[in-house]
Amino acid sequence: MLADQSLTIRPIHSKADRKAFIDLAFRLNADDPNWVPPLKGEALGLITPEKNGWFSHAEAQLYLAERGGKIVGRISAHIDTLALTLPAEQGFGPGVGCWGLLEAEGRDLAHALIATAEQWLRDKHMVRALGPISMSIWEEPGLLIEGFDHPPTIMMGHHKPHYQEWIESAGYRGVKTLYTYDLDITKEFPPLVGRIIAAGEKNARIRIRKVDKSQFDKEAAIILAILNDAWSDNWGYVPLTEPEIVDVGVKLKPIVFEDLIRIAEVDGEPVAFMIVLPDLNEAIAPLNGSLFPFGWAKLLWWLRKPKVRTVRVPLMGVVKRLQSSRMASQLALMMIEYIRRSAVAEYGASRGEIGWILEDNQGMRSIADLIECKINKKYEVYERTL
Repeated sequence: MLADQSLTIRPIHSKADRKAFIDLAFRLNADDPNWVPPLKGEALGLITPEKNGWFSHAEAQLYLAERGGKIVGRISAHIDTLALTLPAEQGFGPGVGCWGLLEAEGRDLAHALIATAEQWLRDKHMVRALGPISMSIWEEPGLLIEGFDHPPTIMMGHHKPHYQEWIESAGYRGVKTLYTYDLDITKEFPPLVGRIIAAGEKNARIRIRKVDKSQFDKEAAIILAILNDAWSDNWGYVPLTEPEIVDVGVKLKPIVFEDLIRIAEVDGEPVAFMIVLPDLNEAIAPLNGSLFPFGWAKLLWWLRKPKVRTVRVPLMGVVKRLQSSRMASQLALMMIEYIRRSAVAEYGASRGEIGWILEDNQGMRSIADLIECKINKKYEVYERTL
């Protein structure tokens, strides 16, 4: 516990504390027109061990800062035991802990909260801190450092510009930049892309198919197998565990639409996938975090057949053995084009967002350049030796 005059930073334990932890973000971001209030039930689930499968291989301590009886700041400190087993060159590794979910009324308070999280990590024998990561790498990694002028899409974070200076002045340096790309999907792709797609369509070995939602578990297993192979060498990759897979299935199944998720097969073998989600943030933004009294009805109606401006590509992957081949790009472009057509025709979308993409993922960045995407947001993951 840290105390400074009337300031107290204390670990949270109760249900009421968790509620206060969530409510603070609503108060501190109320003046930001581009902040999207999360559904409070979802936000509480993230920080409640009984409701988040990530805690099956992780531990966390959340802190609240109070001054004069008023909640003025928050932070999480956490350790992913799976991440500790990974090679250090992939971002985590032995002795690496994390912090995230930072909200604070001022710079000095932010420094005090970060110092508190760091001490918890030291007490757990961690020697290096990464942040902000909230809380799994699969949720909201990184701090927004560019792209404050428009709202985030589903499952992406949004932060105030001054947080960058607060974190860097606490002794942190950027270790990895993550990009999201913006694309006008009402326009046809350049002629070269069209020729690549047309050639793929003439190749009898290739099949691009929609997922079958009636076989949800089977399709999810196919996608997960490709993901684990395709992403296994990526910076920050931590394998999803069975409890997390169950959680993801429950959360995403309502916004899974068969024509927006494609699996590529070569000679009958699934070798690539692409997941696109309608931007749920467009539907929940007006609800201010609550499904009551009428928010649930509005959301259910929207989910029947969403009409959205934006769709997001959170995940795509090609098996490792094909990643350096021309076919990898061809499969990716075919899936992008087929989903683009469906997104425009069936969901009224006009904009796509791809990412996040690691700064050194040259394969994906080349595809983004080929279809004339533009970087619209940058997120930074920071590190510091403890």
